[in-house]
Amino acid sequence: MIRIAIQAKGRLSEESLDLLAESGLSIEVSKRKLLTKCGDFPMEVLYLRDDDIPEAVAMGVAHIGIVGHNVVVESEAKVEVLQKLGFSKCRLSLAIPKSQEYSGCSYFNGKRVATSYPNILETYFKENKIDASIQKIAGSVEVTPSVGMADAILDIVSSGGTLVVNGLKEVETLFQSQAVLIANPNLESTNREIVDQLISRFQAVQRSRGMKYLLINLPESKVDEASIIIPGMRSPTILPLAQEGWCSMHVVVEEKGLWPKLEKLKTMGAEGILVLSLDKVLP
Repeated sequence: MIRIAIQAKGRLSEESLDLLAESGLSIEVSKRKLLTKCGDFPMEVLYLRDDDIPEAVAMGVAHIGIVGHNVVVESEAKVEVLQKLGFSKCRLSLAIPKSQEYSGCSYFNGKRVATSYPNILETYFKENKIDASIQKIAGSVEVTPSVGMADAILDIVSSGGTLVVNGLKEVETLFQSQAVLIANPNLESTNREIVDQLISRFQAVQRSRGMKYLLINLPESKVDEASIIIPGMRSPTILPLAQEGWCSMHVVVEEKGLWPKLEKLKTMGAEGILVLSLDKVLP
């Protein structure tokens, strides 16, 4: 049996549990329990603060974990990043007061910069030969310039709304982050096999996101032309219809940019077009 550590609460916790559910894993959800079991997979879930997850995995308290990549890098824990999961996307950015003119990273020389990510910030300053004072703040980093505690901040940015509310503007992006699956690098072979099964399920769920299944009736003479417009994952499936000279094309395509393709297919004589959602796509 393996143990996976996930965030105890918040958006990352909810999205992690959604991924487990979409992967066919039934997890008993309880706000009072630190540890819960999966009823149909050899796994149990450990609920922790996000900052504690990399270290818990590095120590072997949990075999694997789901956490923000920014947290992994900041922790410097000895873990293996197995897979990017595509959700909880954000960026770590430097921000300064709106009233300040920004001419480049040399702006930060001699400045006080508040952050919850001192290791990432220190690395950036060293690489850019910047002499600045780093002030580690546990929370509410965005208010520090307005109360005189700092001249600038390094913080997580999603929409940028919080910066605007606090009179700040984003000037440099240091790190693009998202949720990742991490593992203890010394997993035993039996546990590695279970983790590989889990990764396969995660990948099947990820492949289905942003994809649609199309069923299209069209003249057989238009199949080659239609296949260029919607080639599919490998190639379309073509089935004959009872009506002579017609066939049904089945294909998996990306949802992005789909409407113009459907309109083009219509002009070619395609009929009875069905666009269906996908739950899982296995290779």
